[in-house]
Amino acid sequence: MSLQASEFFAELRLPFRYHTVVGTTYFAAPTPGSPLRLRIDFNPTIYADTYGGLRVALVHSDRGQLDAVTLNFVDHGTFHRRDEATAVRPNTKRYGTFDKYHRPGQPPWEGAITTGLREAIEKYTNTWFPGAWTAASPTRTTGRTLPAAPTPPPTRSGTRAR
Repeated sequence: MSLQASEFFAELRLPFRYHTVVGTTYFAAPTPGSPLRLRIDFNPTIYADTYGGLRVALVHSDRGQLDAVTLNFVDHGTFHRRDEATAVRPNTKRYGTFDKYHRPGQPPWEGAITTGLREAIEKYTNTWFPGAWTAASPTRTTGRTLPAAPTPPPTRSGTRAR
């Protein structure tokens, strides 16, 4: 069974222009021309084919890995809603994790909320690549909004209020 890593990393909406997914690993060059790269892998648990977070690493093209951090799904609330809805208890194999098995037509990480992970990756990236995140992010344009419709004045009814 496939982990559908490309789709998972697409869901994170990381803003780096120069990136690729090889197997289950995301590689990016946040600063073009720099020998530093960002590598993100799924972090395995003690259970076979079960993943409990992401491992984010800073890799130098000549010197190898310089730094790494593990972002646990539990710490970033990735599967909190799913686990709460399905009554998965803490300290069990399924709590805050996903495995390679899944329902047909659904990704193995079904129910993941990636906002917390994305924010943690942004903080980590800004530490090693200052300004790369904002330079890579598309600027948000202010959309036109419709003016609020005026509320009609209250009408008087034929009866008298006491």
